[in-house]
Amino acid sequence: MIFAGVDVGAATAKTVIFSNNSILGYSIIPTGYNVKLAAERVTLEAMERAGISKSLDELDYVISTGYGRNAVTFANKSVTEIICHAKGAHFMVPETRTIVDIGGQDSKAIEVDEKGNVRDFVMNDKCAAGTGRFLEVMADVLEVGSIDSMGPMSLKGGSPCNISSTCTIFAESEVVSLRAEGRSREDLIAGVHRAVASRVAVMAKRLKIKPEVIFTGGVAKNIGVKRALEEEFAMDISVPEEPQIMGALGAALLAATAT
Repeated sequence: MIFAGVDVGAATAKTVIFSNNSILGYSIIPTGYNVKLAAERVTLEAMERAGISKSLDELDYVISTGYGRNAVTFANKSVTEIICHAKGAHFMVPETRTIVDIGGQDSKAIEVDEKGNVRDFVMNDKCAAGTGRFLEVMADVLEVGSIDSMGPMSLKGGSPCNISSTCTIFAESEVVSLRAEGRSREDLIAGVHRAVASRVAVMAKRLKIKPEVIFTGGVAKNIGVKRALEEEFAMDISVPEEPQIMGALGAALLAATAT
């Protein structure tokens, strides 16, 4: 039997195709304006990569999750992203006890037990600070190509700037002022990463942070944010090979046990 997990986030849509306890294929695309179309496109692309006929009818059971989960018209069921992230991270790293997820429009921390069940969680979905969108704004201000490319640059910063504003708009003005003072791009980016890590850590520390700590979401591909979070938590953090698919993987796992 063939199962699919479809995670439609505010920034990206992800699908994992799963069978016989293995990932057959996955795909990640921008969500764009048409959420329903993005869900279909990303799933068909994942099926093609899995070597499966490009027909949604080939899927035996589909679970959707994420911000746009109710727009996945071909799903059999929808499940909250918190549960799906926990299941996905536990499958990839069974030792997982804490998940820190930073996506395009929200950030969250999840405490899980030895079976990948959610014990507790906290989430920021009201403000762009501490999310991928915050980093995108700063990347534009600093004329950096992408969030990922900011990581290596920040590691070269010898004296990270202090960015104290907790609002994205005010923080942008602060970065512009520091840039005008002649601070290096590397120090500015390092300061931006520290600001993100600090905000996420304040939120996450409402939980009991226990190793193994897994960092997921698109921002997890940024080595600078990872290093800054490790400093905040004073412990090592692991990043899965593809950190963006944890929610979709968890949904696929739940689909496999639903039949």
